Amino acid sequence: MSTDKTGKKLHLNAFLMDTGHHEASWRLPESDPYAVWDVEYYKRVARIAERGKLDSIFFADSPAQGHDPTRRPPGKLEPTVLLTVIAGATEHIGLIATASTSYNEPFNLARRFASVDIASRGRVGWNIVTTAGADAARNFGLDDVPLHKERYDRADEFLDVVTKLWDSWADDATVADKEAGVHTLREKVRAINHRGRFFRVDGPLNSPRPPQGWPLLVQAGSSQDGKEFAAAWAEAVFTAQQTLEDSQAFYSDLKARTAAHGRDPESIKILPGIVPVIGDTEAEAREIEDHLERLIDPEHQKRNLAARFKLDPDALDLDQPLPLHLLPKEDEIEDAKSRYTLIVDLARRENLTVRQLIARLGGGRGHRTFTGTPVQIADTLQHYFENGAADGFNIMPAVLPSGLEAFVDKVVPILQERGLFRTEYEGATLRERYGLARPANRIHDVVDRRVGTAS
Repeated sequence: MSTDKTGKKLHLNAFLMDTGHHEASWRLPESDPYAVWDVEYYKRVARIAERGKLDSIFFADSPAQGHDPTRRPPGKLEPTVLLTVIAGATEHIGLIATASTSYNEPFNLARRFASVDIASRGRVGWNIVTTAGADAARNFGLDDVPLHKERYDRADEFLDVVTKLWDSWADDATVADKEAGVHTLREKVRAINHRGRFFRVDGPLNSPRPPQGWPLLVQAGSSQDGKEFAAAWAEAVFTAQQTLEDSQAFYSDLKARTAAHGRDPESIKILPGIVPVIGDTEAEAREIEDHLERLIDPEHQKRNLAARFKLDPDALDLDQPLPLHLLPKEDEIEDAKSRYTLIVDLARRENLTVRQLIARLGGGRGHRTFTGTPVQIADTLQHYFENGAADGFNIMPAVLPSGLEAFVDKVVPILQERGLFRTEYEGATLRERYGLARPANRIHDVVDRRVGTAS
């Protein structure tokens, strides 16, 4: 399957996680284990990504601790606050943060992202998640995670409300006419009067329409419900795939679903996550990978793996294959369905022992790790891009900042020389970097973006 990409450029996003995506990255001699709380560190890393002309940086988030704090830096700074700080330290790079539709309210979140988009002059994106995990649910008065389909039904209505709130102000609402004594035209700021299954919101928003109209809408779920939600709303999709064939299948499926929703398939950019481990030689890259693997605590990770599969840790033997006959089926899983399936398929396809599976997951939690020279990494990205598997990539450095520096300084120049990636930033907003139009105003332009009919 070959896709004509003539004239098109890769989109590259840097997914930044504390000291790096590898479970043991904080234990390396060069890592600063306290950097996770240091905004100056994040500014420096963002500037490295901007030096490489990357489209955007991205911070994941969860309303729960999420892992054993003894094993890697715990917690995160609230990402929209962090993006506001980074916006003042950068000029061009896009700024994407995760926020949950399950544990926020539409008005607060619409206002927060509108404010950051204004502060950054149109460089913000929202990674929309429905949040799996009972630990998050219990932080909000629930006994367990809501059902998978219910989370996506809520998310769909949540997006409907949020986009109406962003559209509640016309772009030309503010006139600031001192002589007439009129600051903002009343008829250009309208209530939305939403009444739905999950939300009752009057509006309007108490801040102007964002510079981009709407912040870039990003989504990361790969379940059937997740793909339908992405096809309806998303403009960029972060996904985890282990093989070229799986990436091609996901790409074709999601583009077709997007067209079925009446949208141009080019209006959604698909970016598989990759963990590049880069050395000047293959041997050097392998040594970096091996060093990181030696720092993993296998017994601890076995307990984590058992918890994911809802098994007793004693049911897993580090030096035996995953006991597939003991695992629940995907339709019995209510949290992170697609990641569960990816891990099981990986273990089955390659007949990995539990110890080997833990090593494979240590770098990217299911995202594919590419280990090799800068040319080999560039060759792989180009092959995926030119063969219907990706519009770009979510780059997940195993170690920060060194892994991002290696990608920016050694891989990006190769992609630029091949005409696959920009040499200078184009446009002013994140949407412009992704080649996406500014959305019409659903209230003041009386246009429904998704179905093209009067709203």
